[in-house]
This record gives sequence, C-alpha cells and structure tokens, in this order.
Amino acid sequence: MPTNREQFDLRLKELRQELMNMGEEVEKAILDSVKSLKDSDLDLARQVIEHDHDINQYEEKIEHMGTTLIATQQPVAKDLRRIIIAFRMASDLERMADLAVDIAKVTLRIGNQSLIKPLVDIPRMAEIAQLMTTDAITSYVEEDVDLAYKMAKMDDEVDHLHSQILRELFVYMSDKPGDINQVMLLCFVSRYLERMADHATNIGENVVYLVKGKRPDLNA
Repeated sequence: MPTNREQFDLRLKELRQELMNMGEEVEKAILDSVKSLKDSDLDLARQVIEHDHDINQYEEKIEHMGTTLIATQQPVAKDLRRIIIAFRMASDLERMADLAVDIAKVTLRIGNQSLIKPLVDIPRMAEIAQLMTTDAITSYVEEDVDLAYKMAKMDDEVDHLHSQILRELFVYMSDKPGDINQVMLLCFVSRYLERMADHATNIGENVVYLVKGKRPDLNA
C-alpha cells in the first residue's frame, strides 16, 4: 500500500499534468487567435472563443485537485508552496486564454475588411508568448530557476515589439486617419499579447519563489 508521501507525490504529479494540459490548450488559443486575425479566419476566431469554456474548466479542476490535496495531506513548507503556486499558475493561464479570446473578438470586429498592412510583428509576439508559456510550465515542473529567469529576457523582447508596433501604427494613423478604427484594434491586440507575456513572467517569478523562498521582480 502506498505511503502518505507516495500518495502525495502521485497526486502532485497528476496536478502538474493538468497544468501541462492546460498550458498546451492556452498555447493553441494564443496562436489560433493571432492566426485568425492574420488570415481573416472568422470561423477559427469563433472556435477560440467557444473553446475558452474548456480552458476555464481546467482551472476549476486544478483548484479542486489542489484543495483536496491540502485537505487530505496537510502539506507544509515547500510542498504547500507547490500547490499554492499551481493555483496561481492556473489563474495566469486562464487570463492568457481570456486575452486570446479578446484577440479573436478583434478578428470578428474587423470581419472581412482587409488589414491595413500585413502582420509581421504581432505573429512574432504570439510566438514568443507561446514559447514563454511552454517554458514557464516546464520551469515549474522541473523547478528550473534558470528557465524561470529566462522569462525576463523574453518579456523584454515582447515589450520591445509592442513599442515598435505602437510607433508604426500611430505613424500610419496620422497618415491615414480614415483607418483609425482598425489601427486602434491592432494596438489593442499588441497590448493583449504584451499582457500575456507578463502573465508568463508571473509564473516564472512564482517558480523562483517556490525554489528559493523569495520572489524576484522579473518585470522590472
């Protein structure tokens, strides 16, 4: 019969797996939302919106699993931090999924209208945000502090792209004020992706706290 420690480790492994599953769904939502915008794919945008409910259920399941672990195993110290951080990670991932939905809604608002310019930097931001999500979860599962600190550098790259996009769009808007509505929508999309990177960085900060017992400010 498994010991209490073995039971705890098994349940914690299951919790980690659910976080990994949730992370994969969020990564897909990020990439699909931007793809829908780039390709004016309204059906794909609707799929991202409809699938958000499934991602929300992951958060609820993770919270239930963690709460049950605390109630039945009464973990302390680092074991307790592992569970609490899993809650925080699920919350950050859920917010990232919500931001992907916001991008999909922009796709629907633009509709079949031609984009004012081919999208290059926005898809690049999405790729970095997706990679940050992968690395953030891996850093938690493996308790890899170096990978967690990598979030800061990647976040800086996203911030740089965000600033660059805003500058370009504001110049475009001054030249063609008739396109102001779409320009503002694309500014929002860039902001949503920048916020996703911040949420991934939050996960990195939590991993450092888990391993070292102190929380750095990776967004500084």
